[in-house]
Amino acid sequence: MWENRFFDVLFFRRSHTIEKNMKIALLGYGKMGRAIEQLASEEGDEVVLRADSGTSTEAARAFLQRADVAIEFSRPESAFDNIRLSLETGVPIVCGTTAWLDRLGEAKALCAKHQGALLYASNFSIGVNLFFALNRYLAALMSAQAQYVVQMEEIHHTQKLDAPSGTAISLAEDILKQLPTLRKWVNREAAGASELPILSKREGRAPGTHQVQYRSAVDSITIRHEAHSREGFARGALQAAHWIVGRQGYFEMKDMLGF
Repeated sequence: MWENRFFDVLFFRRSHTIEKNMKIALLGYGKMGRAIEQLASEEGDEVVLRADSGTSTEAARAFLQRADVAIEFSRPESAFDNIRLSLETGVPIVCGTTAWLDRLGEAKALCAKHQGALLYASNFSIGVNLFFALNRYLAALMSAQAQYVVQMEEIHHTQKLDAPSGTAISLAEDILKQLPTLRKWVNREAAGASELPILSKREGRAPGTHQVQYRSAVDSITIRHEAHSREGFARGALQAAHWIVGRQGYFEMKDMLGF
């Protein structure tokens, strides 16, 4: 039964003990990088590299060689090069930068070539990944309910570079797999029944809200996730960094969580 699988997810058992006191390279040292560094310090890890746009490739490579794992939160135009550098250096990497996935196939190939490890997630929050699971299950139920029309909304701070968010795209792609009448998502109001609209808003300092709503003539069904701070994202990324050490291959959060 789905209910049993869901509670298995809530109380998942890790397949091996997570290593402590790790040396971490931060590829991207913005707000997320700083939040991860603070948590890492509290948990006894050491940050050996804080790479930003002013860090040379040579310097980053030298410090990467001292690291057990890399955590990548940079910019879309930098993400693939950071992943390549880490894999070429033999350092496993977790990546949370979005809007670069046109090169994901290349990244997976590099991972296989160097027998490395890469974990990509559009969102590292444990709560969001539970939300992903709820979204997939609800979409499967709604595939037989043609009277409902679905739409999405995402709200983020004004400094967020991409729209829609990577999290919103992940939610939308999972819905498209389940609802045969939908052909694509659009970042606007739907122009026809085959489009899934994602409405993006940029407001103040909002860390992130995602909502999926199914509406019929008589009622509405809504699921919603609202982040209260960046800590959930940073904590999930740090947990993923500990988890990936010693593994080989390409992974996503569902692998770590046992979905």
